[in-house]
Formats: sequence, structure tokens, C-alpha cells
Amino acid sequence: MTYKQRAHHRSKIIAGQLKGLQKMIEEDSYCMDILTQNLAIQRSVASLNTLVLEHHIDMHIKADMESGDPDRQERAKNELLELYKLHNVKGK
Repeated sequence: MTYKQRAHHRSKIIAGQLKGLQKMIEEDSYCMDILTQNLAIQRSVASLNTLVLEHHIDMHIKADMESGDPDRQERAKNELLELYKLHNVKGK
């Protein structure tokens, strides 16, 4: 299965999970069931993020770092640093 097929498949799963969550909320389902569904969605999104990041590293970061072009190398480094910062932001 190609990257695009895998990413599309995972996004469809997430869409189905979200639809189920919306239905649970509309039907005033048990809170723990809603939370469990929400956590499952978060795990699915994290899995999709991992897939996309792996693809980005393989297809873009690797090429930029191997290019010998300091501007491309700096851009690749900055992309990863910004992603790291975004992931590690602690909000309330």
C-alpha cells in the first residue's frame, strides 16, 4: 500500500470515529464512553501524524540535508524544530 493510500485510509477511519463521537454527544451517551472514543480518535490522529512525518523525512528532509545547499538544510532543520515546538507547547 502506498503512503497516499495509507494516509487516506487512516483519515477515513478518523472521519468515521468523529462521526461516531458526534452521535454519542447528540445521544447524551455515558461520559466515560465519550472520553474513550475521544482518546481513540487522538491515538488515530497521532498515528496519522507519525505516518506523514515519516514520509516527510524520507521524501523532503533527507533530500534537503543531502543537497549540500545550506539554505535548504537550514529550512529543513527549522521545519523540524518548529514541529517539535508546536508538539511540546503546554496549554491550559
